[in-house]
Parts: sequence; structure tokens; C-alpha cells
Amino acid sequence: MNTNARGPRPPAWAAALAGVTAGAVGLGVAELVAGLTTASASPVVAVGGAMVDRTPAALKDWAIRTFGENDKTVLVAGIVVMVALIAAALGLIARWRVGYGTAGLAAFGVVGIIAAVSRPDSGPLDFLPSMVGAAAGAWTLVLLFRRAASTAPPVPEPGTAETGTGPGIGAGSGERAEPMTPAGPSVRRAGADLYAFDRRKLLTGVAVGAGVAGAGVVTGRLLAGRGDVTSARRSVARMLPRPTVAAKPLPAGADLRIRGLAPFVTPNYEFYRVDTALVVPGVDPRSWTLKIHGLVDRPVELTFADLLKRPLVEADVTLTCVSNDVGGPYVGNARWLGARLADVLREAGIRRDADMLLSVSQDGWTSGTPVDVVMDGRDALLAVAMNGEVLPAAHGFPVRQVVPGLYGYVSATKWITEIKVTRFDEDTAYWTPRGWAPRAPIKTQSRIDVPREGDSVLAGRTTVAGVAWAQHRGVDAVEVQVDGGEWRRATLAEVPGPDTWRQWSIDWDLAPGGHTIAVRATDATGYTQTAAAAPPAPDGATGYHTIRVQAG
Repeated sequence: MNTNARGPRPPAWAAALAGVTAGAVGLGVAELVAGLTTASASPVVAVGGAMVDRTPAALKDWAIRTFGENDKTVLVAGIVVMVALIAAALGLIARWRVGYGTAGLAAFGVVGIIAAVSRPDSGPLDFLPSMVGAAAGAWTLVLLFRRAASTAPPVPEPGTAETGTGPGIGAGSGERAEPMTPAGPSVRRAGADLYAFDRRKLLTGVAVGAGVAGAGVVTGRLLAGRGDVTSARRSVARMLPRPTVAAKPLPAGADLRIRGLAPFVTPNYEFYRVDTALVVPGVDPRSWTLKIHGLVDRPVELTFADLLKRPLVEADVTLTCVSNDVGGPYVGNARWLGARLADVLREAGIRRDADMLLSVSQDGWTSGTPVDVVMDGRDALLAVAMNGEVLPAAHGFPVRQVVPGLYGYVSATKWITEIKVTRFDEDTAYWTPRGWAPRAPIKTQSRIDVPREGDSVLAGRTTVAGVAWAQHRGVDAVEVQVDGGEWRRATLAEVPGPDTWRQWSIDWDLAPGGHTIAVRATDATGYTQTAAAAPPAPDGATGYHTIRVQAG
């Protein structure tokens, strides 16, 4: 089987399999090179990051609602499937001429290179994984096509006496003998050479290719794990100072301890995660710095050691993602430890005409925070710890921003490395050009945790419980309604301050049958949340959380 346009072609399934194997080897080698250089330069990560950057707000909301915190896993899996389909198509194209297939793999490598070098956090070697991976894939495709072509024994000319030839079937005495030739369409005469499709050699090559691809991915991930910050977090835990201003102990009645009700303090491992990072940045605190510049009199650059020497404050703060639907899970409460951001800005000499802090993450993501909110006395922190532990890597280690009362996309920058003091009319943050509001105070909201949507409960007295939040205003009342009837006030748990959510509960006698239960909250300003339903975009969802249950 020749691999040029004039030669015979392998079966379509064999060509597609060769293409998929070549694509897998390309990705595996690229992952290996990325592990040796920069994990974020992996073609899958780079292309995935570029897709996230260009995702319309509506599609992003759909992905979060549909897949939750698994949206990144689904995206990566989708990219891998897409690569496999493209690679299979390139294998089929290579049936006509292998050069066409290798050119396609090279083009795909160029796409990876462009995605990697155009990332905000790209480095000088970020082109290497895609380039080397594409070369490895192209070489694999050529090799597999060559292995699939086996040279057959030459066919003797008529009348010759070769081993294995003789009189034709049915030839009698004195009749001309016709030579026997190998049967089947996979053999051709090309000068003196014959070629046949060799299934065994192809499948052997595919198996080796799969092994190379798997080894590349695993080794690449292990090498990328060198940037794992686990040991760094342990080191920081040993040197983490006590707070200069400790938070007050939680009130005895802050947690109602009702089964199924979200606890007042959300454990770190359960705290929601919504960000654009496909790979959690591994930031070494020894080399971390925070640069504060722009509309300031004295630009500041802090090291991690500098930050730990500053007075550290503990604060209980509930964070909420703007993508949270009414009754959704993207809200959590924690005790944070960090330096006051307002103090650092005062030392830098923030100018009067500044109204926005454009904070930048290690991976290039940006957030625009209103200056007046940070400077009004609330516990806006450069946080280094969460619930008594060093920040988890997924939540911003070594330093993240925490600002009570604002949705995360305008306040909660993880892996923060830079703050540009600027103006809203001069700069825009990551999500603002995508249709989200530039300023985003958290809206008063409430949620039913017990019972859950669709639950079956015993008829009679039933406990209904949940949480409500209105960060930096506080929740003053929660009311519950059953089947469109009267609103009844729920019992509120104690809270340490206005920046956290508040648990609530009420006992209700439910008659047998189906029931609809709704909840609404009123904050300390006297505002009662609206019944008008609105989606998360552009500045947060509204409406009553309503569930349906069956009593019997």
C-alpha cells in the first residue's frame, strides 16, 4: 500500500483510527512538554481558556446552570472529543495523500500555538507544547500509514516456474498454464512491487501510539504537579500570624443545626468555585508580589512576607456569585483572615478622581471594584486564610480579594497579583464587555434548604428552613408562604454582623396533598425582595425561591 495519491488506500476505518491515534500522540506529547514548561500552555488548556474568554454571557450562564462546577470538566472533555473527530477526519483525508493529513495536524498545532501565546499570562516558551505535539502527531500519522502497508511477494510473469506456481486449475496437457496470483483488491502491481494492507502491523502501531499518548499525559500531569502548592501551603501554615483584630466568637444561635440546612460556616471543601481558570494557578508565595499603581501618589509593591507583617483582620463574610439563580448553590460563608485593602490604598495615596480598582489575577482575569465600597469601612481584605486554614489553591492561594456586599465578578479576585487604581470610564474588567453590569451590589435573596424541591414529607407539622442574605445590609426578616396564602414570619438565627447570610426556620402544618412553598427576605434598609423573576445577567437574579412538595 503506497501512501501517495497513486497508491491503493487503506480501509476507511483504518485511516480514521490512524488519525485518532496520531491526534492522541500529539496531545500526549504536548502535555508532556507543557509539564516541562508551563501547564497552562497545554493545547487543551490554552484552547479551552480562549473559548472561555470568548464565551457569551448567556452561554456561560447556561453552562453553569447545566453542569455546575463541572463546567470546566465538560469543556475539556468536549475539546478532547472535538480533537478526536478532527483527527479522524484528517486520517480519512490522508487516504488520498498522507501529506494532506500531516498538513492538517500542523494547522491544528498552529491553532494551539496562537491560543497559548495570546493568553494574558503567556510565557516565552508557551508555543512549544503545541508545536512539538503537532510534529509528533504528524510523524505518527506517517509511521502508521507506512506500517499498514506490507510488501507482498512479487508476482511471477506468465510461464515462469516459481515456487508456489504451476499449471492453472483445469489446465490440461498441452494447454498454456496461467500463473496463480494473490486474490483480493488489496494487492496491486507497481513495477516489481506489490503492497497489501497489514491489519496486524497497524493495530500494533495503534497500541504503541495509545501507550505513548497515555504516558505523555500522565507524565505531563506529574511534571506539572511540581508546581503544586501543597508544600508551600504547609510552610505558610507554620508562619501564619495570629490576627491583630480577631473576629468575635460566633453567637450561640448562629447555626440552627437542622438536618439538610446549609451550616452557618461553609467548609472549605464545600465552598463553591466559579472562575475562568481551567488549571488552578500554582503561585509560589516566595515569588508572589502585589503591585498597586495607577492613580496613586506612591506606587506600592508588596511581597507575601510584607503582607503577613501587616495588621491582619478576621471577618465573617458571605460570598455570592452573580451566576447564582434564585435558590442556587453559588453562595457560601467563611471566616477570612487578611490585611485591610483600604489601609494599603491609603498608604499608596489614592487620588480623588479614582473610582475603580482593576485587580488582576495570576491567569490574567480582571475585576473592577468600586473604590467607594472598599474605602467605606467594611472589611475589604487581601485574604490569606479561610476558616482557620491557609487559602486552598482553588480559592486563591496565596492571596485573594474579599469585599463584602459585592458579587464575586466585581470583587473576589483569586490569585491576585496587581491592582490598577483607575476609573470606570477609562478601563473595563473581564466580564463588563460581555454584558455584565460594571457595579454589582449583591441583591437581597433567600433560599429554602429544607425540604427540597419534589420531596415527600409527612402530613402535619413540617419544618421549613433555609438561609437569606443581604451582605453589608443584613437580613431583618424572612417570611414564608404556602399555596399562595398569608405570609408568616420565620424565626431568625443569630448573626455576628451584617456581612453574612442568616439561617431561618418555621414550622408549618401541611395538609395531605401537594403544596407550593415560597420565601422572601427583608433587609435592614426595609427593602423586601421582589417577586419579579429575572435571570442572573446583567446584575444578579431576582424572584422568590419556590418549591413544590407532597405531604402524605
